[in-house]
Amino acid sequence: MTDKGNGIRLIAGLGNPGPNYAETRHNAGAWFIEALCQQFRLTLSFDTKFSARMAEWTFGGKTYPLLIPTTYMNHSGQALGAYAKYFQIPVESILIAHDELDLKAGDFRFKTGGGHAGHNGLRDIMHHLQSRDFQRIRLGIDHPGHKDEVSDYVLNKPNKEEKIQIKTAIQEAITALQKLLIEGLSSKKEQIHGI
Repeated sequence: MTDKGNGIRLIAGLGNPGPNYAETRHNAGAWFIEALCQQFRLTLSFDTKFSARMAEWTFGGKTYPLLIPTTYMNHSGQALGAYAKYFQIPVESILIAHDELDLKAGDFRFKTGGGHAGHNGLRDIMHHLQSRDFQRIRLGIDHPGHKDEVSDYVLNKPNKEEKIQIKTAIQEAITALQKLLIEGLSSKKEQIHGI
């Protein structure tokens, strides 16, 4: 396998299922997959076998499974782990979009590996994959200012300005991802905002 596209074979976005959570900050990763599907006119369908909403995105001559777990955030690893195991996808070939408290709303970063920094979705994924070496798109949602406020903060909706900033970052991240998949990380790193 070449380094082009950084070897990505599965793209997932994290969030909580159901209308009560759809517009909350914790669903920024799911928003990323939904925006990608909207841009490329793809339809997400429920897959009960893997407890996920799924679509297939063909881009640059390759097909990438898109996945949003329908388990709650704290059990995100169940869906990802089952899918990766069934299709024998290496951890390093999984790209996960998720909300990131340590980045301002409107910012995003690509990252490989690292800890979960208290993010329960990432914590569960690490448990099920027995690794932290997956790739990430960290979508900034800003920090409420105190750790005791985090739980309520991520499960509430961003204000209008914050939502615009997050959605703009998602569109920029989709553009960056396309460049990454076509040209590879090493050749395009300095030109992709957020890496």
